[in-house]
Amino acid sequence: MSDHSRAGQSDFSILIVDDEPANIDILLGILKPYYNVKVAPSGPIALKIVQQFPPDLILLDVMMPGMDGFEVCQKLKADPLLCKIPIIFVTALIQGENEERGFLEGAVDYITKPVSPSITLARVKTHLALAHQMRTTESLVQKRTEDLLRSQQSAISMLAAAGHYNDTDTGHHIWRMAAYSKCLALKCGWSYEQASLLAQAAPMHDTGKIGIADSILKAPRKLTDDEMEIMKTHTTIGYTILSQSDTPLFKMAAEIALYHHEKWDGSGYPKGLTDENIPQSARIVAIADVFDALTMKRPYKEPWSCDAAFSYLEKNACSHFDPCLVDDFLDAKAEILATKEYWDKLEKEGTLPSIDNFLPQTVY
Repeated sequence: MSDHSRAGQSDFSILIVDDEPANIDILLGILKPYYNVKVAPSGPIALKIVQQFPPDLILLDVMMPGMDGFEVCQKLKADPLLCKIPIIFVTALIQGENEERGFLEGAVDYITKPVSPSITLARVKTHLALAHQMRTTESLVQKRTEDLLRSQQSAISMLAAAGHYNDTDTGHHIWRMAAYSKCLALKCGWSYEQASLLAQAAPMHDTGKIGIADSILKAPRKLTDDEMEIMKTHTTIGYTILSQSDTPLFKMAAEIALYHHEKWDGSGYPKGLTDENIPQSARIVAIADVFDALTMKRPYKEPWSCDAAFSYLEKNACSHFDPCLVDDFLDAKAEILATKEYWDKLEKEGTLPSIDNFLPQTVY
């Protein structure tokens, strides 16, 4: 029994594209015993077939009327969903420039006419095996990447929860303020990728509180000056913890942890930075964090209305907050309110979605 028979007709599919019925018949006779074969008599028909039934490999004639094989190859390689299908040109052309052009267009091999059954079967088998190996490798890489992302998201959740372990609010606060941060970042011109990174970094802003004694964190009174100085160190503690990683995510998280209590007028801590000397990531999170804290119900206060919270931000622009970012936050009021409604509903239900889903689908 031939080695090719082990493939089985159902394992791999091949599309033959040729305008000459005689050529199609020859290739069918060679390949059909071993593979699931479809045929197309022209380039446009081939493209329609590939859209509906993507094959594992294409045998493509070069010289066809209308749309030739080079053009068909160009169109396939321009489609991100089809570009990885291996294409073998089948042609009587043997000039070097044509062969070179074929490889430049993305073909993996050439078979010259008149075709040899043994060479055709060998080339087809080789490139199907290579394509299968490539898909297997890509699938493995994708799975490992997904596993890594899940591990990273778990680390984010744990560090964020640790920073708020002794807080009386629910875990929704840190994710809701992260969603506000993402809204504001997008509004002020951040790319979607960077805004999403910010949304993952923001929940870790209070990680350093795990280094503050319960007697201070849970004090049922106003802190003394000495206690307040100790409380302020949660910024540097958080930075020390989060800066252990050199990844973009944790570098941003460390930056936010260190600077989210700085104020535009320089009256904040730990370094007393002013205006744009404060990293923008921390300026964004400061606004989102305060807005959420104001609109939350806490044991010592009732929630503020959204309008009152917006007014507070506006009143404290140029002192506590970056005035331009406050303007952007107010301009994004519709998105902010939609996000709040989304998270309030989740909090009422007692559910938390995956941390990569901070915004309601209707917002962006």
